[in-house]
Amino acid sequence: MSSGDGGNERGGAAERNAARRRRIEELRAAEKAKLKKRRSLFALAGVVVVALVAGGIVWATTRPVFCGDAASGGPNGKQWTTAPAMSIDTSAAYSATLKTSCGDIGIKLDAKNAPQTVNSFVHLAQQDYFDHTKCHRLTSSGIYVLQCGDPTGTGSGGPGYTLPDEYLKDPAIQGGTYPAGTVAMANTGAAHTGGSQFFLVYQASQLAASYTPFGTITSGLDILRHIARDGVQGGGTDGKPKDNVVINSVPVTKD
Repeated sequence: MSSGDGGNERGGAAERNAARRRRIEELRAAEKAKLKKRRSLFALAGVVVVALVAGGIVWATTRPVFCGDAASGGPNGKQWTTAPAMSIDTSAAYSATLKTSCGDIGIKLDAKNAPQTVNSFVHLAQQDYFDHTKCHRLTSSGIYVLQCGDPTGTGSGGPGYTLPDEYLKDPAIQGGTYPAGTVAMANTGAAHTGGSQFFLVYQASQLAASYTPFGTITSGLDILRHIARDGVQGGGTDGKPKDNVVINSVPVTKD
């Protein structure tokens, strides 16, 4: 082997070493680039998570309240010494709408089978007696009702007169169950003590046939069930509803 061939071999080895060094540097640079990209992606993910959490907090604190459209004013608290004279046509069909702060609840009134109760209800509605009154009681265990019609909001108020019980032989309640959608007159637990307070049954309820059924809910049952899902103040199963359920007005129509 000549001296010239040895120089060529040494030159080739140097070039190969240089090539290996360049390749190593390229690999290191590529790895650094990958690491930087991964760090950027992690940082972006963190920003997204923070944004989502913050957005959730904002939504949770700013989402609209279900019941909020209460008209200004207060109950007139009118009182009478005797029940109103019969003024409705018991052969006609009557409908009422509870226009509440949570939405409208439509009711078909049973003037035929509960004439004195319906006559009183229509009278009170026309006297604006129910306007601005709060539905003061929600029950969510055993019986499932929303109770309304007390201008004092305490459960003890009334119009000053009482009504006789009616239609307690309604076949729908004879089995000891008031079906969902029933509108019935509340009382003190004694016979013939109904007044202005009534309850709306949003789920079939076990109750003795002691409360005059005088109407059927035709629309808005979903509203009652929403109020029920929101629950009772303090977390119990019988008390004031968490939602501010206010009756703004009760228009009545003769169909």
